[in-house]
Amino acid sequence: MGGMTSDGGPEGGPGGGAILFDDIGLLYTADPEREEIGGAALIVEDGVVAWVGPSSSAPRPGTGGRAVPAADRRVGLGGRAVIPGFVDSHAHLVFAGDRTAEFAARMAGRPYSAGGIRTTVAATREAADDTLATNAEALVAEMLAQGTTTVEIKSGYGLTVEDERRSLEIAGRFTAETTYLGAHVVPPGVTADDYVSTVTGPMLDACAPYARWVDVFCERGAFDEDQSREILAAGIRAGLGARIHAGQLGEGPGVRVACELGAASADHCTHLTDADVAALADSGVVATLLPGAEFSTRSPYPDARRLLDAGVSVALATDCNPGSSFTSSMPFCVALAVREMRMSPQEAVRAATAGGARALRRSDVGVLRVGARADLAVLSAPSYVHLAYRPGVPLVAQVWKDGRRVV
Repeated sequence: MGGMTSDGGPEGGPGGGAILFDDIGLLYTADPEREEIGGAALIVEDGVVAWVGPSSSAPRPGTGGRAVPAADRRVGLGGRAVIPGFVDSHAHLVFAGDRTAEFAARMAGRPYSAGGIRTTVAATREAADDTLATNAEALVAEMLAQGTTTVEIKSGYGLTVEDERRSLEIAGRFTAETTYLGAHVVPPGVTADDYVSTVTGPMLDACAPYARWVDVFCERGAFDEDQSREILAAGIRAGLGARIHAGQLGEGPGVRVACELGAASADHCTHLTDADVAALADSGVVATLLPGAEFSTRSPYPDARRLLDAGVSVALATDCNPGSSFTSSMPFCVALAVREMRMSPQEAVRAATAGGARALRRSDVGVLRVGARADLAVLSAPSYVHLAYRPGVPLVAQVWKDGRRVV
């Protein structure tokens, strides 16, 4: 190989030679075998991580072997921290309309009841595909600028066969992690039983080719235990993985259904019984916590400490949606988790990276170890602790995805 060049610009990527990221103040890998490395470096080749370790041990030009390539280029980071790209495993980005008035009313004292979903459904049905895609693209760009390199996107604001299908087709333009949420609420003018038949029949048939996951809002005012079980079981038979909205508004059967069916994740988990916590720990179902929803609805926050101490695997996600959590910021959710949910900064960042990956049953993202995708965020700070220490400050200085700088 030729001599290594210093380069902090947006060039590079798969096929462009190996890149050495050097002079990292603190590298948070999210790899339990070596979770933090001070004075670190990593080498990326062909879009994946090829080497991780102390900067003093990094292979230099002419010293690499077949297993560890010497770098062709160097990106010096001046003592800044590096973390894996955030993995946002719960987001609702395909929608139209605005619910500012609903938010203002809640801030004036009206409680959240999930009824506003129908407002977004009406606007989404009326919107053209281009409108929905442009809105989703803008939100994905916001997420990327804040360090999110993997995002899950749900349908759920169409609630007709065609509107759910097109929502998933649009979501698939931005991510492979698409979730069929035809069972968001029961739309007006149809009985719950008839709608469940649609969700598990013609709607599922139309949507399954565009989805990786199936989800259901198991909650009072939405779908009960038997309906939720039927909907998820139908999705599983169609080849989809299962996830569930559980325990957002009160204690309920959602966690039980998730554990029974082997769901990847139970999301919200704000209100849990002791039996729920034990079931999550025993089953390995990830508890995905969504503090943006509690912030936006002035509701009690989930008790992450209770879950972590019981051995439950925890993820953090934004729940980005126009009604109950209109934030695209994983750093904001990290700060909330530390301040309001009794998580340490390390636990919160782990939940927002490796935890989110586990909630999507992914091992190639959310971690910086050899063989993982080279998705990483460079912080304008010496440590990831600053994400909670300096809330609201735009600390993400660079974002690299598949070994290419994108921000």
